[in-house]
Amino acid sequence: MRLCVQEQHLPGATLEEKWAAATAWGYDGIELRARGDGAFVARLPELRWAAARGVVMPTVCPETDHFVGDFDAARREDAVVQLCAQLDVIAELGGTGVTTPASWGMFSTRLPPFVPPRTAAEDSAVLVDTLGRAAAHATALGVCVYLEPLNRYEDHMVNRLEQGSALIRAVGSPGLRLTADTFHMSIEEADLPGALRAAGPDLGHVQASDSNRLEPGAGHLDLAGVLGVLTEIGYAGDVAVESRLSGPAHQVLPRAAALLREVL
Repeated sequence: MRLCVQEQHLPGATLEEKWAAATAWGYDGIELRARGDGAFVARLPELRWAAARGVVMPTVCPETDHFVGDFDAARREDAVVQLCAQLDVIAELGGTGVTTPASWGMFSTRLPPFVPPRTAAEDSAVLVDTLGRAAAHATALGVCVYLEPLNRYEDHMVNRLEQGSALIRAVGSPGLRLTADTFHMSIEEADLPGALRAAGPDLGHVQASDSNRLEPGAGHLDLAGVLGVLTEIGYAGDVAVESRLSGPAHQVLPRAAALLREVL
């Protein structure tokens, strides 16, 4: 397992400078952040330059305002286009894939008006279509779409790993796998180790943060009990720190790396 950290937390004006900090602090890779509207593709010269100089960039986390499950058809189609473009880039860099939720911040059944404009069956049909097309593109490139279940306040469609696994079965493509995020799991999963064991065959990526969305070790999650399962199930993918920070990066990120290495 490689231990990665997201690029926005690393000091430096270039990816090479960020890479120097990441490796000094105990990390094996940098998880990239991808804005929409072609912004990520526009970074390709910078990313090629960094890759040629040994910077390891295996995965991408989105930073966009609409996703493949959007209620609006035009925004939904644009999300598929943007996701496929991100897959093109990460494939060229020799990475493994791009994470996407079904949606983020679009609707929650826990907040007014409580009733979404689509039925659950309609939601599922939309996701099978959009994720299926993106996964087919990923398969042709030799990479994956990593579907990330989010907590109930950020998405109403895919909240638990078992729901993500059901969508993977429905799509039926090797280019679609799961991202398990320990923060969202701490809200939605009654048994975090059990959820990881059950989802093991579908698991392609892991994002680690603590119960309060701070870096691992800054909350109350039993990270040893949760992430220790990854070794048990033979998980061989990346684990990326996706969190806010409780203090200066140069202080808290080395501690988080040391903790995760002990746990993993």
